[in-house]
Amino acid sequence: MITQYVMNLPEGKSTPDFISKPTPLTIDEGKLAVFKAVVKGDPKPEVSWKRAKGNILEKQKFLSKYDESTGEYILEVSNSVIPHVTDTYKCHAVNEYGKAVWTTTLTVNEGKIFIQHTLKHDCDHLFFIVHVRQSLLLKVERADGESDEKFWDAMLDADRKDYERICSEFGVTDLHSILKKLEEKKKERAQNNFILSVTLLCTLQDGVIPYDEDEKLKNDPRSIGRTKHFSTNGLMQNGTGLYEGDVDEINLLSNVDFVIKIQETKAKEREDALFECVLTHPLPKITWMGKGSNLEDGEKYSITVSDHKLIHRLLIRDCQQLDKGIYSAVAGITTCSAWLVVEAESNLAGKKIARKTTLAGGARIDLEKVAKEQQIKYRQEMEKILASVKAKHDGGQLKEKMTLTTGGGDGKNSEITEPDKNAGDIKDKSDTAKASAQPVGRKGKTKRKNSKGDGTVSKLDNSGCVTKADVDFTEPVIIKVGHNAVFKLHFVGFKPIKIKWYREGEELHDDTNTKIEKCESHSRLLLSRCQRKDTGEIKIKLKNEHGFTEAVSQLIVLDKPTSPLGPAEVTESSAAGIEFKWRPPKDDGGSPVINYIMERQQVGRNTWKKIGEIPGVPCYRDTDVDRGRKYCYRIRAVTAEGTSEVMETDEMQAGTLAFPGPPAPPKVVSAFDDCINLSWAAPSNTGGSRILGYILEKRKKGSNLWTVVNAMDELIKEKKYAVKDVVEGMEYEFRVTAINLSGPGESSNPSEFVFARDPKMRPKFTNNKMKTFIVVRAGNSVRITVNFEASPRPDIMWLKDNIPVTKRVTISNSDGSSQLLIPSSERSDSGIYSILVKNLVGQETFSTEVRVTDDPKPPGPVQLEENVPETVTVIWEPSPDEKRDDRLHYTVSKLDSTKRTWSTVADRLFNNKFTVCNIMHGREYHFRVYAKNDMGISAPSESPTWGMEKKKCFVINAPTRRDCDLRCAPSFIVPLKLHSAPKGYECHMSCAVKGNPTPRITWYRNHVSLNTNTNYYTSNTCGVCSMLILRVGPKDMGEYTITAENSLGRAECSTVLSVQGERKHSHTDI
Repeated sequence: MITQYVMNLPEGKSTPDFISKPTPLTIDEGKLAVFKAVVKGDPKPEVSWKRAKGNILEKQKFLSKYDESTGEYILEVSNSVIPHVTDTYKCHAVNEYGKAVWTTTLTVNEGKIFIQHTLKHDCDHLFFIVHVRQSLLLKVERADGESDEKFWDAMLDADRKDYERICSEFGVTDLHSILKKLEEKKKERAQNNFILSVTLLCTLQDGVIPYDEDEKLKNDPRSIGRTKHFSTNGLMQNGTGLYEGDVDEINLLSNVDFVIKIQETKAKEREDALFECVLTHPLPKITWMGKGSNLEDGEKYSITVSDHKLIHRLLIRDCQQLDKGIYSAVAGITTCSAWLVVEAESNLAGKKIARKTTLAGGARIDLEKVAKEQQIKYRQEMEKILASVKAKHDGGQLKEKMTLTTGGGDGKNSEITEPDKNAGDIKDKSDTAKASAQPVGRKGKTKRKNSKGDGTVSKLDNSGCVTKADVDFTEPVIIKVGHNAVFKLHFVGFKPIKIKWYREGEELHDDTNTKIEKCESHSRLLLSRCQRKDTGEIKIKLKNEHGFTEAVSQLIVLDKPTSPLGPAEVTESSAAGIEFKWRPPKDDGGSPVINYIMERQQVGRNTWKKIGEIPGVPCYRDTDVDRGRKYCYRIRAVTAEGTSEVMETDEMQAGTLAFPGPPAPPKVVSAFDDCINLSWAAPSNTGGSRILGYILEKRKKGSNLWTVVNAMDELIKEKKYAVKDVVEGMEYEFRVTAINLSGPGESSNPSEFVFARDPKMRPKFTNNKMKTFIVVRAGNSVRITVNFEASPRPDIMWLKDNIPVTKRVTISNSDGSSQLLIPSSERSDSGIYSILVKNLVGQETFSTEVRVTDDPKPPGPVQLEENVPETVTVIWEPSPDEKRDDRLHYTVSKLDSTKRTWSTVADRLFNNKFTVCNIMHGREYHFRVYAKNDMGISAPSESPTWGMEKKKCFVINAPTRRDCDLRCAPSFIVPLKLHSAPKGYECHMSCAVKGNPTPRITWYRNHVSLNTNTNYYTSNTCGVCSMLILRVGPKDMGEYTITAENSLGRAECSTVLSVQGERKHSHTDI
C-alpha cells in the first residue's frame, strides 16, 4: 500500500515504492528466517520493520540491517532464541512525500526437528518403517481405470514426442489429464527411488543414523532438496522405555547453501547477460527472481542446470534498460543477490552488431572444477555415513566413542557419542566454553560455518604455502561477559606449520583463561570467562618454509553499561519545569543505550520518587515541579545487557513566575490587497526562560476591539507573519505579545496604520538598451518592445508623431511590457513613435524614430558649367527619393584622363550642385553623381566629358589698349542651404564665394566666431567654403553665418541648423 502525503509532487521527487518485496516464509523451528526488501523513492526512504503481536527491539531475536552492495534492507528473525515468532510482519518505507507498506508472514513449523533431543536411535525400527513406506509408494496406481502399470511404465520411460502414440496404443483419449498425472508419477518415482539416500542425509543432520545392510546408497541428485514425508512410531527411547513420536517432514532445502554466489554483471544493450551459481547440495531446480518477481524459462529468460544439479544458470537475452536491477537465486531459505547493470548502446549509425553474452566481472572461476570438488565431498560424506551405519549394524553397538563429522550444506560439526547404554547423547564436539558462546553467536545469532569447519578455511597453492580461502573466520564473535569464546581455523599446508594466536597484537599463551589447541589441520583458541576489557582483535598467524598467512577476527564482549557522565547541565529553569541534560555512559557495554531510568528527590526529604523510563536521549524535562523548590535526580542507563550504576545530579531549583516584556512594535514589510506582511523584534526581557512563541493581534482604524490573528494553540514561532485575513481598502494596526514558560507577557505598542491594498509605484522603464533610432527596409516588419514596472497596472498608449497609431499597427500589452508591431512596413510608416505609460501615481514616455526606406534611386541628368576659371560646377537633377527621405544626400566622383581610378571629390552633399577645383587645361574629365541614404547607395549618373584643348599661338596685330581692372568686392554665387540633421550624425555646410583680391572667410554660430573652435572643420578651396560637424548635438542648434571680406567690401550669408530627436517631454505628477 502506498500513501502520498501531498497532492502534487515536485519535479524529480517520488513517493516510496518496493522494487523487491519481502516474501512469506515457512521454516522449521530453530532455523533462521530472513526477509529482504529493496525500495526506491526520492528523497531516499527510511525503512523500518514491525510485527503485529509484539516489537522487534531485542537484538538477540531480531536483527535489522542494510546491504549497501545490493541495496537490500534485511530483517533476520532467529527462532532459536524464541520459537514463538510466527506472526505478520510489515516493512515500512517512508519519506517526506509518502510511505509504502508491504505485509508478509512468517510461519514456524514446531516439533519437526528432533536434533535437540537426547535420543538413542533404533536404526532397525527406522529402516523398517522406511522400507514399508518405500514399498507402499512403489505401488503404481491406475489412471482413472483407463490403463494399467504397463501403460505408466511406458509413459515414464518414453520421450515427449511418443506420448500420443503410447496413448493411442493403450486407448487413452484424455491426453491433457494424463500429462498432469504423468508429472505426479515422475515426482513419485524419483521419491521412491532415492528415499533411502535422502533419509540418511536428513537424519544424520538431525541426529539420527539409520541403516539397512541390504539397501544400497543411491546418490541421485534429483532427490536432494525435496521434502520427504514419512511416519515412525515407537522410535524414540528414554532409557529403556520408548517415546512415541511422528516425524512429519524433513526439509532438506534448509541445509542448502551457495559455494559460489551470483556476481554483479554489466552488459550493454542488445547483449545477453549470464548469472551463475554453485550449490553445496544438488538441486534439480532453484527459484530465480528478478526485481521481486519470479522468472520463468521462456524467450526472454533461459534457466538451465548442469547434469550434476550443482551449477545453475540464468541467461537474460537481449538486455534492455528495463532489465537492469537486482536478481536473486533462491535455494530453500538461502538466497544470494546481485545487480544487473545495463549500459546504453553506443551510436553505431543503425548498424546491427552480433549479440554476445556478458558474464560477471572480476576474475573468472572454473565452475565445473568447483562443482566437481563439491560433488566429491558430497559422495565422501555419504560414504562415511553408510560405513558408520554398517559398522554399527554388524557389531551391534559401537565399542568406543565414534565421531562422524558432516560438512555438507551448513557444515556444522557434530559428533555422536555412546559412552554407556543410557547415554545416547548427541552433542557438539566443542567444550562447554563453545556452548556458552553459541546462544549469542556471530553478529548476534547462531552462525553456520563453511564446509571445512567453523573457521576460515585455508588452501594450498602451487608453492605449498598456507593460503586462506573463505572468510567466515573474520566475522566477529559476540558473547556476554563471563562467557567463553571459541575461535577455530582449518588450514592445509606443508608441515611443519607454526601457529601463533594474538589479541590486540599481543601473543597469547596457555594460562588459566586461555587454551590453545594446535592440530595438523586446524587450531582452536578458547578464551574463558571473558570480560569487557577482552574486546578487541583476534589474529592467527600460520607459517611454514614456503610462506605465511594470517586471518583476523573480532571478539566483542557484551556487558552492562557504565553510569552516565555528569555533571548534569541545567538548560532551562522556570516555574513550569526544569530541563537538564547529561552525557551518555563512557562505555555502553557494546550495546546502544535504550532507555534511562529516572528518580527524583525533593531537597529536604528522604524519599526518592520513581519517574520511570525515558527514551535513550541524554536530556529530560521535568514539568511536575513546584515553583522555587530544589530537586535532585538519579539516572541509570539501560541497554540490552543490563542497567548501569546510578549517577546523581546536583541540586536544581525550579524558577518562579516571570513573564516576558513587550516586544518592539511590529513593522510593515509590505502590504497588498489580500495580505499584509509584518516583522518584529524579540523582547529584551525574556523573563528568565525561553520564548515559546508570539500572539499577534489586529485592529481596524476607528475600532476599540483587538482581534487575535493566530489561534492560542498555534503560537507564531518566528518573528514575522503574513496576515491574510484582511479586507481590501481597510486600514489596520497591529500589536504582538510574547509568551514564555510562565505565560503571556505585556503587549507591544501598536504598529503604524497600513492600508490593505497593493503598493503604488510610478511607471518606470526597466530596459536601458532600448534604441532611439531604427532603420527598416520597406516591406520588412517593425517591432518595438518596451519593458516597464508600475503599480497599479497602468494605461498604455502608442503615438506616431503625437497622433494615435492607426489600426494597421498591432499593439500587445502584458503586466510588465508592451509591444508595437507593423507586419509589413511602408515608407509612410516613417516617423517618431512614442509610448505613454500612465497610472494613478504618474506617467512616463519613451520615443523611437523609425525610418522606413529602400535603396535610393539615382540622380537625374548631370550638367557641367565653368563659372570660375580652372573650376567646373557639377549640376544634377535630384533623385526621385529626395522628397521622401530627408536623410538622402549625394556623392560626386571624378576621373582624370591622366589617371585610371575614380576619386571622390565631395560627399554628404544635401544640395544639387558642387564646384570642382583644380581643373587642368588640356585634360579630359568625367564626373559621376551617386544618391545615398541609410539603406545604401544608388547607381551613378554620368556627366558629359569635360575637356579643353590648348590654344595655338599666333600673332595678332591689335591696337594697344589699357589693362582691365578685375578687382571686385566679395559676393556669394552659391548661398548656404537650410540644414536639419539627426542627433549624432554628421552635418556638412558649403557655399561658393568670389572676390578679388581673395576674401578672408569667417564662420559664426549665433554671432560667435568658430574659426578657432576645434569641434568644427572649415575649408576654403578656390572659393568653395565648407564646414563639417562630426556629431550633431543639442548644443549645435542655432544660426550659422559666413562672412567674406576683402579691401573692396564685405559679404555674408546665413542659415539655420536644427537637430532632430530633441524634443522636450513633459512629466506630470499626480
